[in-house]
Amino acid sequence: MRNHRISKIFWGVFFFILLLDIGLLLYNAFQQKTGWYIGNTIFLLCLLSGMIIYLINRFFFLYKNYLALEEEEEKWSLLMQSTPDFMCFKDGKSRWKKVNQFGRKLFQLDNIDYYGKTDLELAELVPFFKEGLNTCYLSDEVVWKNGKITRAEESFVVPSGELKSFDVIKIPLFHENGTRKGLLTIGRDITQQKVAESILIKREKLSVVGELAAGIAHEIRNPLTSIKGLMQLMHEAGNVSDQYAKVMISEIDRINQIAGGLLALSKPQSKEINMVLLNEILQYVINILQPEALLKDVQFNLNADSQCKIEADRNGLIQVFINIIKNAMDAMPTGGIITVQCKKVMDKVHVIVSDQGRGIPPERLKKIAEPFFTLKEKGMGLGLTISQKIIQDHKGSFEFYSQEGRGTDVIIKLPCGAS
Repeated sequence: MRNHRISKIFWGVFFFILLLDIGLLLYNAFQQKTGWYIGNTIFLLCLLSGMIIYLINRFFFLYKNYLALEEEEEKWSLLMQSTPDFMCFKDGKSRWKKVNQFGRKLFQLDNIDYYGKTDLELAELVPFFKEGLNTCYLSDEVVWKNGKITRAEESFVVPSGELKSFDVIKIPLFHENGTRKGLLTIGRDITQQKVAESILIKREKLSVVGELAAGIAHEIRNPLTSIKGLMQLMHEAGNVSDQYAKVMISEIDRINQIAGGLLALSKPQSKEINMVLLNEILQYVINILQPEALLKDVQFNLNADSQCKIEADRNGLIQVFINIIKNAMDAMPTGGIITVQCKKVMDKVHVIVSDQGRGIPPERLKKIAEPFFTLKEKGMGLGLTISQKIIQDHKGSFEFYSQEGRGTDVIIKLPCGAS
């Protein structure tokens, strides 16, 4: 500022002297005063020489400043390009002026001339991000209006289908007169952090489930012991046939095993691992559920390979298949067909349960098997959580495929010889 004032004073004095000297030069020439004419001419040449020297110095001064500014801009550009965060600078009219490589790749702008365009204009050039860019434009206007640094979390889906989350800081810049100068946006990818938080929340839920399950299992086992003892006495007294007594005692033992399975959510439990035939287990489960299926007008279609043998906990698998097939029955309130397949695929055994029910919406399908998440009015949301843990203990996996109005397929993959 001070240099600029000195420069103005210098040029004012210079032009005053120059005009005065030119005036004297013309006057003396008109009066034909040769001595004065020569003297004024020499003075004028000296003055012009001084001006040329000053202009040359001024040129080198400005050129030096230009090189310094260019060096600073290069450093700033290098910083922008090397940062792993999204960085974008817009002018006072919200037009894109500079964006780093991360940002160009994120919004697929490599082959698009983004310079000087607003978010609304870019939204038309990159239709996939139209909604996100329109939202950015609106949030920028809010930042301009507030006139202060703003921090918020923004999420959007990228072409790969992944939901990206960013911690976004927007810094508005203003001229001295209060008009808009520019807007700097910095966004840090926190997608993995959000995933980690989600896993932590799920673990906290499982911890609560484990504590509840331990209490529930203890309360269930006490009356079961009494019921089983009375059943054995009735059998010995001849009040119950051998066939019915065998089935009832077997089911009581299975209920006791299920109660023990609840404890597995809180701490590891020992399992009785034996070689089992999956077709026999599936047929057993269908026989148990057949009376309920008749009431709901549901039919079973079992297609199981008799060679599907694996090492597993029989009662644990029975519990899993009962949960899956009951869910399929509940999804078909007007009846239908449930298809159960069991086949060997390379070194794994696939059990596929398909229904003709209402299907599961995509947003709910993502949360399936989470603790306390259920689509049933009276459900607790623990059946699939327990089932998933049982399958994981067998080194297997769950897969869910569903279309609304067309039904759901549940695929359970178990390794041959799992233990």
